[in-house]
Amino acid sequence: MTVKRKLPLGAILFVWAMTGLPAMADDPAPADVLTLHPRSRIESPGDSGQYDIIYKTVRWEPKQTAIIICDMWARHWCDGACDRGAQMAPRINAFVGEARGKGVLIVHAPSGGMEHYADHPARKRAQDAPKAADLPDGIAGGCSQIEAEKRGTWPIDQSDGGCDDQPRCPERPMDLHQTAAIEIHDKDAISDSGVECWNLFAQRGVTNVMLVGVHTNMCVIGRPFGLRNMVRFGKNVLLVRDLTDTMYNPRRPPHVSHVRGTELIVEHIEKYVCPTITSSELLGGPAVRFKEDRRPHVVFVVSDDHYHADVTLPAFAEMLRLQYGCYCTVAHGQGTANFPGLAELERADVMVLFIRRLALPREQLAMIRKYLDAGRPLVALRTASHAFDVHGDPPAGSAEWPEFDAEVLGGNYHGHGPNEPGTDVAPAPQSADHPILAGIEPGKWHSAGSLYYASPIDPGATILLTGSSEGKTEPLAWTRTHNGGRIFYTSLGHPDDFKQPQFRQLLLGSIFWAMDRPVPISNKDVAESDKVPTEHR
Repeated sequence: MTVKRKLPLGAILFVWAMTGLPAMADDPAPADVLTLHPRSRIESPGDSGQYDIIYKTVRWEPKQTAIIICDMWARHWCDGACDRGAQMAPRINAFVGEARGKGVLIVHAPSGGMEHYADHPARKRAQDAPKAADLPDGIAGGCSQIEAEKRGTWPIDQSDGGCDDQPRCPERPMDLHQTAAIEIHDKDAISDSGVECWNLFAQRGVTNVMLVGVHTNMCVIGRPFGLRNMVRFGKNVLLVRDLTDTMYNPRRPPHVSHVRGTELIVEHIEKYVCPTITSSELLGGPAVRFKEDRRPHVVFVVSDDHYHADVTLPAFAEMLRLQYGCYCTVAHGQGTANFPGLAELERADVMVLFIRRLALPREQLAMIRKYLDAGRPLVALRTASHAFDVHGDPPAGSAEWPEFDAEVLGGNYHGHGPNEPGTDVAPAPQSADHPILAGIEPGKWHSAGSLYYASPIDPGATILLTGSSEGKTEPLAWTRTHNGGRIFYTSLGHPDDFKQPQFRQLLLGSIFWAMDRPVPISNKDVAESDKVPTEHR
């Protein structure tokens, strides 16, 4: 049985910052500039062991950028590695194709396979680059650790070579040329040499480097052209985290699933080596998930507001991922109203919505409408009752949806009570046996948030909780269906609510209920998707 570390709710803080070309995060960038949103993890000051998750907006000039494709060989010795590589390869090809079209240099680096390309123009390009004046000592060799990594511990045991097949695959000869699924253009470069790559980058003025390929815990991080060397010798570096894979056997410590092992390596890299992005930054659409990853996918759509949803919900998402085996994506609003990442709704098992009075770009609101029109589940919190009602004319190119509350949530938000007294919360007696309320103490509790006025609500809704303040009682949480999809809404969601075990269990229960899955109680129910058998695959 997997032992899961309990994460304090406040342990993860999501912060947006801006770097790169000077501009506001929601300002339009020139069409040829790469606008990216790297994620990193920074240790909290004075809070050892806790990390803030930091998102930045960076803008890279394509002509100053290169993408290195690491060791995407035609045949690996491990069948599982081959299968996952084949799943990634088409998306890698599309990703580098999009980047190539913008002017980014593509470097193909199938280590040990250079003889296959002896006469290729792309190989000659790398060989012919003049020696760089700033060629670093050490760039010719790999790197097993950089200084920052000494603060942490390598998160997985890969001492057995990392093959996750049972029985273990024999270490047979590999086909070291690059898979045919990834195109090599004449204007690209081919090299497995750190020296050649550095010379080429110096010749072209490349200061920004992205890496894709395999394997994250071995070659991607440690090759002469890998993450560590690029970072320690001064490049701006990003790992494309959905276009990579680890060599990790779940039967080795820490005995988690293969996909979770990869996530642990990505987290290590985000803490100590470099930030990461997903391929969706250039291609749109959902990020790559391997077919073996059967974890339920929870997409959180949050924005900055005076209830700090941008802090509380991403922290809750991290807890869901660590303790309950969920795959969580946070689509975080930037600037006034822009949500890169909404394409993840295509593959979501449930959407959790907490935004307030935003007019979204038309194409983004259309994604949410499409999701809900298809009868897919929704969990909505507090200001989501007026999520898309801006009380005025929306900006050009944007759209609002003031009827969302009545049409989807079945509510009737028309204001709220005074902030100071807060709200007394009580279960609705007729719903005591509802699965969402499982594990919640039947007594009352107090919320620091003001009472929302929502009645009358849809008569077909099932009221789970009521709230009272200064002699007035209102529905506080309810369920209904919309186009056949399960809908849960609560006007709870004040930052202090997330400190209350009753509310955390309510939110946990509503998410699993909406997905039509058994509701776990507290952190006692370990997700089956992250258990690892001791004998068989």
